[in-house]
Amino acid sequence: MTIHSQLPSDVCTRIERCGVIAVLVIDEIRHAVPLARALMAGGIDVIELTLRTPVALGAMLRICDEVPKMLVGIGTVLTPQQVEEIVRLRAAFAVAPGTNPGVITAAREASLPFMPGVATPSDIERALELGCRDLKFFPAESCGGLTYLKSMAAPYVHLGVRFIPLGGLTQKHLKDYLAEPLVMAVGGSWIGDRRLIQTEAWEKISANAREARDLASAARLSR
Repeated sequence: MTIHSQLPSDVCTRIERCGVIAVLVIDEIRHAVPLARALMAGGIDVIELTLRTPVALGAMLRICDEVPKMLVGIGTVLTPQQVEEIVRLRAAFAVAPGTNPGVITAAREASLPFMPGVATPSDIERALELGCRDLKFFPAESCGGLTYLKSMAAPYVHLGVRFIPLGGLTQKHLKDYLAEPLVMAVGGSWIGDRRLIQTEAWEKISANAREARDLASAARLSR
């Protein structure tokens, strides 16, 4: 089995250095730039814009144009057709909730940095077979959290797999997850949740981002 990462080293470095990826649902494109600036002000410079609203890709373009220091990825990638569109718009990386061979293959063929979602050992083996070792653990807390992740990943650690847990995480989980070497970073929607974005609570989002980065930095020091 030939194993390689579908994330280039510069993207991995940015994600690991940030430690926390803000997972975002944007309903109005006018919120894209102030949201990105609020996150940057709090120290988070990596985001995942989910394809759950029609404006997600437009929001990505706005952010890339006006907040160029933000690393922008696209999440909830479910079809090869979405991969084609994401590649055309030059997203920095893409993420899926599951391990769909057709989507992974399309991303690999298009040289799109891509993280499939895994929740079982079979998912991990499928991802490895398709050339992925940087994986999204989803839904993390519903599946059993860090204890489950460590047990599930144990047979594959020697292959260099690493995980980004998402799903049900809040700031209270950061210390334990980020102290674990298996974890590259964590993803969370609490930093800029849909309600905060809709009400334009930019100062609160900056404060959440700052708290998350401080917790991430402290957790990394404890490794």
